[in-house]
Amino acid sequence: MTPWFIATERFGPWDGDTWDSYVAWSGLTQLEELVSLDGLLCPTVLEEIKDEYWPFIVNEDFLLEYFTDFEFLMAQLGGIAHKNVLCVFFNPEEPPQAPQCGDFEFLGYDLIEREGSISALTNCGGYPDVFANSELSRHGLLMDFERARTVQRELRERYPDSQHADCNLFALFRLVSV
Repeated sequence: MTPWFIATERFGPWDGDTWDSYVAWSGLTQLEELVSLDGLLCPTVLEEIKDEYWPFIVNEDFLLEYFTDFEFLMAQLGGIAHKNVLCVFFNPEEPPQAPQCGDFEFLGYDLIEREGSISALTNCGGYPDVFANSELSRHGLLMDFERARTVQRELRERYPDSQHADCNLFALFRLVSV
């Protein structure tokens, strides 16, 4: 498994009314901070893809914001504050281990639509016949690999016409000291 890296904006109680409105809408009252690859809720902090990024990013449709080189990404972040630096594993076949390039902690699994950046877990209003909001961690993620794969499969089976239900599975690790 090859690790990919991304830096996203943090989203939590410090965001005031925006956070309060999100928690009220989503019903995810257990959240302490949302850590997600959802591009609307936790957008990347690097807003544009510069020419010099191309040798260091994943060059696949809808996945251009992910870097393959941790050190290169860190150099691009400079003085950007209030961010999450994440290591992710794309559609892992087994639970991955934290990368050795930094002090990363495992946060859980996110399900992101295949042709976009919406999280089926935290930005679709829920799928109560597939998973309960109470299954999500304090970061809005599923903690168990097999359960995440089951939810991924059941979303596709039960909602074959929904683009939000056709998801890629991502394992998320967060850099502890940024």
